[in-house]
Amino acid sequence: MPNSAGGEANETARPAPLNPRYLHWKRRFAHLARWLHTYLSMLSFALLLFFAVTGLTLNHAEWFDSHERPAEFHGTLNKDWVNPSGSAGVAKDEIVSYFRTTYRTRGALSDFHLDADQCEVLFKGPGYEADATIDRATGKYDVTISPFSLVALLNDLHKGRDTGKKWSIVIDFSAVLMTLVSLTGLTLIFFLNKRRFSGLVLIAVGALLSWLVYSLWVS
Repeated sequence: MPNSAGGEANETARPAPLNPRYLHWKRRFAHLARWLHTYLSMLSFALLLFFAVTGLTLNHAEWFDSHERPAEFHGTLNKDWVNPSGSAGVAKDEIVSYFRTTYRTRGALSDFHLDADQCEVLFKGPGYEADATIDRATGKYDVTISPFSLVALLNDLHKGRDTGKKWSIVIDFSAVLMTLVSLTGLTLIFFLNKRRFSGLVLIAVGALLSWLVYSLWVS
């Protein structure tokens, strides 16, 4: 009789079984989160690695300072290009084409400034800058080209500086991918019963440490 009573008590204390449909959708959601996390991580691996490494080089740019001096060139171009006669305007296309052909200037035309005495042409791209100043009276010019630096190029790509709209799309795409990888990774922790609590605690600790560093030493 006591054993029978004890058995009845144990049966009464058992939790109700979970709804099979709930378990089915839980497993499907966990599988989807794991699948997304795995393949989004693979898709974004190169971008994640790039922005991680360049985050370090950008934060310590002084480690990679180049001591090479900018290259300087001098010459004379057709002064009629900068001293138009009649109603003709300054030959902007010819001037830009001349510098691209003669000095293989790269990057986009960032500025074309014209005043009474001189004309300034500026080309800028990631890790690159070329500045030409033209004397309008004589057509003589000076060109200064910054030394190419691979680290400067990578840092400018990280910042999206002078990279154009297409690279800006790549940065936006990378940000979306990183967000999805983070969120799917966070989602997975809720399906790991043995690691859920410790995982969430570590997330909270990481966020708290970041906030303390900002509060104590930055703000």
